[in-house]
Amino acid sequence: MNAEEALSTVKIAALLFSALVLLFMSHSSSSPCFEIKSAQWPLVALSLRSSQLDQLVQDMAAKFGEQVDFFDQDPLLIDLSPLEDDSAVLDVPGIIKVLKSFKLKPLAYKGGNPGQRIAAQSAGLVLADDASWLKAAQHATLDPKPAAPAPSPVPQAVTHFLDKPLRSGQQFYARSGDLVVTAMVNPGAEVVADGSIHVYAPLRGKAIAGARGNTQARIFARELEAELVSIAGVYRTSEVALPDSVRGRAAHIRLQVSDQGERLLIEPL
Repeated sequence: MNAEEALSTVKIAALLFSALVLLFMSHSSSSPCFEIKSAQWPLVALSLRSSQLDQLVQDMAAKFGEQVDFFDQDPLLIDLSPLEDDSAVLDVPGIIKVLKSFKLKPLAYKGGNPGQRIAAQSAGLVLADDASWLKAAQHATLDPKPAAPAPSPVPQAVTHFLDKPLRSGQQFYARSGDLVVTAMVNPGAEVVADGSIHVYAPLRGKAIAGARGNTQARIFARELEAELVSIAGVYRTSEVALPDSVRGRAAHIRLQVSDQGERLLIEPL
Protein backbone atom coordinates (compact mmCIF):
# COMPACT_ATOMS: atom_id res chain seq x y z
CA MET A 1 0.00 0.00 0.00
CA ASN A 2 1.46 3.37 -0.98
CA ALA A 3 1.28 6.53 1.11
CA GLU A 4 -1.74 7.87 -0.76
CA GLU A 5 -3.74 4.68 -0.23
CA ALA A 6 -2.80 4.61 3.46
CA LEU A 7 -3.93 8.20 3.90
CA SER A 8 -7.24 7.41 2.21
CA THR A 9 -7.78 4.42 4.51
CA VAL A 10 -7.12 6.59 7.58
CA LYS A 11 -9.59 9.21 6.35
CA ILE A 12 -12.31 6.56 5.83
CA ALA A 13 -11.71 5.09 9.28
CA ALA A 14 -11.90 8.56 10.83
CA LEU A 15 -15.18 9.27 9.05
CA LEU A 16 -16.66 5.96 10.22
CA PHE A 17 -15.55 6.65 13.80
CA SER A 18 -17.11 10.14 13.69
CA ALA A 19 -20.39 8.71 12.40
CA LEU A 20 -20.49 6.15 15.20
CA VAL A 21 -19.87 8.86 17.81
CA LEU A 22 -22.64 11.04 16.41
CA LEU A 23 -25.03 8.07 16.34
CA PHE A 24 -24.25 7.19 19.94
CA MET A 25 -24.65 10.81 21.06
CA SER A 26 -27.97 11.15 19.26
CA HIS A 27 -29.36 8.02 20.95
CA SER A 28 -28.03 8.89 24.41
CA SER A 29 -29.33 12.48 24.35
CA SER A 30 -32.79 11.82 22.93
CA SER A 31 -35.64 11.21 25.37
CA PRO A 32 -38.01 8.22 25.05
CA CYS A 33 -41.38 8.69 23.42
CA PHE A 34 -43.23 8.10 26.71
CA GLU A 35 -43.12 9.15 30.36
CA ILE A 36 -44.66 7.37 33.35
CA LYS A 37 -46.12 9.53 36.11
CA SER A 38 -48.47 9.14 39.04
CA ALA A 39 -52.03 10.20 38.24
CA GLN A 40 -55.27 10.97 40.01
CA TRP A 41 -58.45 9.70 38.38
CA PRO A 42 -62.01 10.34 39.53
CA LEU A 43 -64.05 7.21 40.10
CA VAL A 44 -67.64 6.51 40.98
CA ALA A 45 -67.80 3.91 43.75
CA LEU A 46 -70.61 1.43 44.27
CA SER A 47 -70.91 -0.15 47.72
CA LEU A 48 -72.44 -3.55 47.01
CA ARG A 49 -74.63 -4.83 49.86
CA SER A 50 -76.30 -7.85 48.29
CA SER A 51 -74.97 -10.80 46.32
CA GLN A 52 -78.36 -11.27 44.66
CA LEU A 53 -78.13 -10.18 41.03
CA ASP A 54 -81.91 -9.73 40.70
CA GLN A 55 -81.88 -7.34 43.64
CA LEU A 56 -79.17 -5.24 42.00
CA VAL A 57 -81.15 -5.04 38.75
CA GLN A 58 -84.30 -4.04 40.61
CA ASP A 59 -82.65 -1.39 42.79
CA MET A 60 -80.61 0.14 39.96
CA ALA A 61 -83.73 0.42 37.80
CA ALA A 62 -85.66 2.00 40.67
CA LYS A 63 -82.94 4.57 41.37
CA PHE A 64 -81.66 5.40 37.89
CA GLY A 65 -84.20 3.94 35.47
CA GLU A 66 -85.81 7.29 34.67
CA GLN A 67 -82.47 9.09 34.37
CA VAL A 68 -80.95 7.41 31.33
CA ASP A 69 -78.14 9.98 31.16
CA PHE A 70 -77.19 9.91 34.84
CA PHE A 71 -73.96 8.06 34.02
CA ASP A 72 -71.87 8.54 30.90
CA GLN A 73 -69.38 5.66 30.78
CA ASP A 74 -68.08 6.70 34.20
CA PRO A 75 -65.25 4.51 35.55
CA LEU A 76 -66.49 2.51 38.54
CA LEU A 77 -64.99 0.99 41.68
CA ILE A 78 -67.01 -1.85 43.23
CA ASP A 79 -66.70 -2.03 47.02
CA LEU A 80 -67.23 -5.63 48.17
CA SER A 81 -66.52 -4.90 51.84
CA PRO A 82 -70.18 -5.18 52.95
CA LEU A 83 -70.30 -8.73 51.51
CA GLU A 84 -67.24 -10.17 53.26
CA ASP A 85 -69.42 -12.34 55.54
CA ASP A 86 -71.68 -13.47 52.69
CA SER A 87 -70.91 -17.07 51.69
CA ALA A 88 -73.03 -16.97 48.52
CA VAL A 89 -71.25 -17.30 45.18
CA LEU A 90 -70.85 -13.83 43.66
CA ASP A 91 -71.72 -13.54 39.96
CA VAL A 92 -69.21 -10.82 39.13
CA PRO A 93 -69.59 -11.06 35.31
CA GLY A 94 -73.35 -10.68 35.78
CA ILE A 95 -72.86 -7.68 38.07
CA ILE A 96 -70.55 -6.06 35.52
CA LYS A 97 -73.10 -6.64 32.76
CA VAL A 98 -75.86 -4.97 34.82
CA LEU A 99 -73.68 -1.97 35.65
CA LYS A 100 -72.62 -1.56 32.02
CA SER A 101 -76.29 -1.45 31.02
CA PHE A 102 -76.53 1.74 33.12
CA LYS A 103 -73.55 3.28 31.26
CA LEU A 104 -71.00 2.52 33.97
CA LYS A 105 -67.53 1.04 33.31
CA PRO A 106 -66.50 -1.28 36.18
CA LEU A 107 -62.70 -1.22 36.37
CA ALA A 108 -61.66 -2.01 39.93
CA TYR A 109 -62.75 -3.53 43.23
CA LYS A 110 -61.87 -3.37 46.89
CA GLY A 111 -62.62 -5.54 49.92
CA GLY A 112 -64.47 -8.84 49.82
CA ASN A 113 -63.64 -12.32 51.07
CA PRO A 114 -61.09 -14.56 49.28
CA GLY A 115 -63.69 -16.19 47.02
CA GLN A 116 -65.17 -12.84 46.01
CA ARG A 117 -61.74 -11.38 45.32
CA ILE A 118 -60.82 -14.32 43.09
CA ALA A 119 -64.11 -13.91 41.22
CA ALA A 120 -63.48 -10.18 40.77
CA GLN A 121 -59.95 -10.74 39.48
CA SER A 122 -61.14 -13.47 37.11
CA ALA A 123 -63.69 -11.02 35.70
CA GLY A 124 -60.88 -8.58 34.87
CA LEU A 125 -61.31 -6.10 37.74
CA VAL A 126 -58.22 -4.47 39.25
CA LEU A 127 -57.57 -4.60 43.00
CA ALA A 128 -57.82 -1.13 44.59
CA ASP A 129 -57.91 -1.69 48.36
CA ASP A 130 -56.23 1.67 48.93
CA ALA A 131 -59.19 3.63 47.52
CA SER A 132 -61.00 5.69 50.15
CA TRP A 133 -64.16 7.76 50.33
CA LEU A 134 -64.42 11.53 50.48
CA LYS A 135 -64.77 13.07 53.93
CA ALA A 136 -68.29 13.67 55.19
CA ALA A 137 -69.65 16.21 57.66
CA GLN A 138 -72.07 13.70 59.19
CA HIS A 139 -72.18 9.92 59.23
CA ALA A 140 -74.74 8.86 56.66
CA THR A 141 -75.04 6.73 53.54
CA LEU A 142 -75.23 8.22 50.09
CA ASP A 143 -75.01 5.94 47.07
CA PRO A 144 -73.32 5.99 44.68
CA LYS A 145 -70.36 7.30 46.68
CA PRO A 146 -67.56 9.24 44.99
CA ALA A 147 -64.13 7.75 45.63
CA ALA A 148 -61.08 9.73 46.66
CA PRO A 149 -59.09 11.47 45.32
CA ALA A 150 -61.72 14.09 44.64
CA PRO A 151 -62.40 14.75 40.96
CA SER A 152 -61.87 18.14 39.37
CA PRO A 153 -64.82 20.43 38.63
CA VAL A 154 -66.46 19.89 35.26
CA PRO A 155 -65.11 22.67 32.98
CA GLN A 156 -68.05 23.14 30.60
CA ALA A 157 -71.08 24.43 32.52
CA VAL A 158 -74.63 24.06 31.25
CA THR A 159 -77.73 25.21 33.14
CA HIS A 160 -80.55 22.68 33.45
CA PHE A 161 -84.14 23.47 34.41
CA LEU A 162 -86.73 21.39 36.24
CA ASP A 163 -90.26 22.78 36.41
CA LYS A 164 -92.17 19.68 37.54
CA PRO A 165 -92.49 18.44 41.13
CA LEU A 166 -90.34 15.44 42.02
CA ARG A 167 -92.16 12.67 43.88
CA SER A 168 -90.61 10.28 46.41
CA GLY A 169 -88.19 7.90 44.70
CA GLN A 170 -87.61 10.17 41.69
CA GLN A 171 -84.26 11.73 40.87
CA PHE A 172 -83.11 14.47 38.49
CA TYR A 173 -79.45 14.88 37.54
CA ALA A 174 -77.96 18.01 35.93
CA ARG A 175 -74.76 16.82 34.29
CA SER A 176 -71.93 19.29 33.70
CA GLY A 177 -73.66 22.35 35.13
CA ASP A 178 -76.13 24.04 37.44
CA LEU A 179 -79.72 23.08 38.16
CA VAL A 180 -82.63 25.50 38.55
CA VAL A 181 -85.76 23.98 40.13
CA THR A 182 -89.07 25.86 40.11
CA ALA A 183 -91.23 23.11 41.64
CA MET A 184 -91.30 21.25 44.94
CA VAL A 185 -88.74 18.55 45.74
CA ASN A 186 -90.78 16.18 47.89
CA PRO A 187 -89.42 13.96 50.68
CA GLY A 188 -87.66 10.93 49.22
CA ALA A 189 -86.82 12.75 45.95
CA GLU A 190 -83.32 13.80 44.89
CA VAL A 191 -81.92 16.66 42.84
CA VAL A 192 -78.27 16.25 41.81
CA ALA A 193 -75.99 18.64 39.90
CA ASP A 194 -72.32 18.84 39.01
CA GLY A 195 -72.63 22.58 39.68
CA SER A 196 -74.90 24.60 41.98
CA ILE A 197 -78.57 23.95 42.77
CA HIS A 198 -81.22 26.69 42.98
CA VAL A 199 -84.63 25.63 44.32
CA TYR A 200 -87.32 28.31 44.06
CA ALA A 201 -89.80 26.09 45.92
CA PRO A 202 -89.86 23.96 49.07
CA LEU A 203 -86.83 21.66 49.26
CA ARG A 204 -87.90 18.66 51.34
CA GLY A 205 -85.93 15.86 49.71
CA LYS A 206 -82.20 15.60 48.99
CA ALA A 207 -80.03 18.18 47.22
CA ILE A 208 -76.56 17.07 46.08
CA ALA A 209 -74.45 19.81 44.49
CA GLY A 210 -70.89 19.52 43.18
CA ALA A 211 -71.55 15.83 42.55
CA ARG A 212 -68.22 15.40 40.75
CA GLY A 213 -66.11 17.28 43.27
CA ASN A 214 -66.81 20.96 42.53
CA THR A 215 -66.09 22.54 45.92
CA GLN A 216 -67.28 25.95 44.67
CA ALA A 217 -70.83 24.69 44.09
CA ARG A 218 -73.64 26.03 46.31
CA ILE A 219 -77.24 25.27 47.21
CA PHE A 220 -79.97 27.91 47.37
CA ALA A 221 -83.48 27.11 48.61
CA ARG A 222 -86.57 29.25 49.11
CA GLU A 223 -87.87 26.94 51.85
CA LEU A 224 -85.18 24.68 53.32
CA GLU A 225 -86.55 21.50 54.89
CA ALA A 226 -84.18 19.04 53.25
CA GLU A 227 -83.58 15.45 54.29
CA LEU A 228 -79.99 15.74 53.09
CA VAL A 229 -77.78 18.44 51.58
CA SER A 230 -74.35 17.76 50.09
CA ILE A 231 -71.59 19.69 48.36
CA ALA A 232 -68.60 17.86 46.83
CA GLY A 233 -69.19 14.79 48.99
CA VAL A 234 -69.52 16.65 52.31
CA TYR A 235 -73.07 16.22 53.51
CA ARG A 236 -75.48 16.78 56.36
CA THR A 237 -78.66 14.84 57.06
CA SER A 238 -81.91 15.71 58.78
CA GLU A 239 -80.70 13.70 61.79
CA VAL A 240 -78.97 16.95 62.75
CA ALA A 241 -81.78 19.49 63.08
CA LEU A 242 -81.49 22.71 61.09
CA PRO A 243 -81.23 25.94 63.09
CA ASP A 244 -84.46 27.89 63.51
CA SER A 245 -82.94 30.72 61.48
CA VAL A 246 -82.98 28.58 58.30
CA ARG A 247 -85.50 25.78 58.83
CA GLY A 248 -88.43 26.38 56.49
CA ARG A 249 -86.87 29.65 55.35
CA ALA A 250 -84.79 30.90 52.44
CA ALA A 251 -81.23 29.66 52.90
CA HIS A 252 -77.84 29.46 51.25
CA ILE A 253 -75.45 26.52 51.69
CA ARG A 254 -71.75 26.54 50.85
CA LEU A 255 -68.64 24.49 51.65
CA GLN A 256 -66.04 25.94 53.99
CA VAL A 257 -62.55 24.44 53.74
CA SER A 258 -60.00 25.22 56.47
CA ASP A 259 -57.09 23.67 58.33
CA GLN A 260 -59.63 22.06 60.66
CA GLY A 261 -61.32 20.25 57.77
CA GLU A 262 -64.43 20.73 55.66
CA ARG A 263 -67.92 21.65 56.81
CA LEU A 264 -71.15 22.96 55.37
CA LEU A 265 -72.20 26.49 56.22
CA ILE A 266 -75.97 27.00 56.18
CA GLU A 267 -76.95 30.66 56.29
CA PRO A 268 -80.26 32.55 55.93
CA LEU A 269 -80.86 34.61 52.82
